[in-house]
Amino acid sequence: MAISKKRIGIVGARGHTGAELIRLVSAHPTLELAYVSSRELDGQRVDTHVAQYQGDLRYSSPAHEDLPGLDADVVVLALPNGKAAACVEAFDAAGKDPVIVDLSADYRFDGKWHYGLPELTRNTWRGEKRISNPGCYATAIQLSIAPLKELLAAPPVCFGVSGYSGAGTTPSDKNNPETLRDNLMPYSLTGHTHEKEASRHLGIPVEFMPHVAPHFRGLTVTTNLYLSRALKRDAVKAYFERAYGDEKLVRVLDDAPWVSRIAGKHHAEVGGFAMSDDGKRVVIVATLDNLLKGAATQAMQNINRAIGVDEYTSIPM
Repeated sequence: MAISKKRIGIVGARGHTGAELIRLVSAHPTLELAYVSSRELDGQRVDTHVAQYQGDLRYSSPAHEDLPGLDADVVVLALPNGKAAACVEAFDAAGKDPVIVDLSADYRFDGKWHYGLPELTRNTWRGEKRISNPGCYATAIQLSIAPLKELLAAPPVCFGVSGYSGAGTTPSDKNNPETLRDNLMPYSLTGHTHEKEASRHLGIPVEFMPHVAPHFRGLTVTTNLYLSRALKRDAVKAYFERAYGDEKLVRVLDDAPWVSRIAGKHHAEVGGFAMSDDGKRVVIVATLDNLLKGAATQAMQNINRAIGVDEYTSIPM
């Protein structure tokens, strides 16, 4: 029997994450691309930019108010921060209610949207059709803290380093390989959006200091945690193994994970568990590919849940 396909539209598909989403959709048995929008690539064939896609579809550049008329069952908004609301308002005005997954920060603080970090928010899923995809750093931060959240004696302090793909495709110092050569570039050392995001969803204050490095993809977060009571290393690791033991896209390692080993992978890795002599301080390291588990892969998890198929459909393990 033929599988009934769901139509998916990607708005703002020029960027790195848009290309990764197209690859995942191309391998999906239930999804087919309805449209991919990009002003810069308007009229060009999708398969000339994403080899995994097979078909005649071309990039288009519909106005926001025209999106509801394109009749996609699922819409992914891969737009810069501050740009999603106009699209959402267009669907509301037209009386259309597709599944909308927003990749920006615009709805991560909106209680009416489901915050889609499945490994931590799966139990709050109520079949919502408006889903806010977590930030890449915020995902790693939360995964490194959540299992010990109830045992903390002070706010976690997180040092983050990301590849320059995290700075997007609009030219800047943060994605210029020449500027980054032999360099580590600090930025937004207080008040970063992902600091606020992790603090909100963990329900505790989090301190975060991000940096950009010369590599292209993959990020690492090193998190310092002070504990309210002394623990042995094995006990700390056991908290993480209980939390993530059944999760296919989070792997708990004994050693601290390396960012060079996570590029191109769809899962996150958490490990290290370096303890102070008194057992009241532990350092956790989390890595993930910022374009995959930090963006496109996580979006696919959320899309799969929303359309009622296995959460890991089309996601390589």
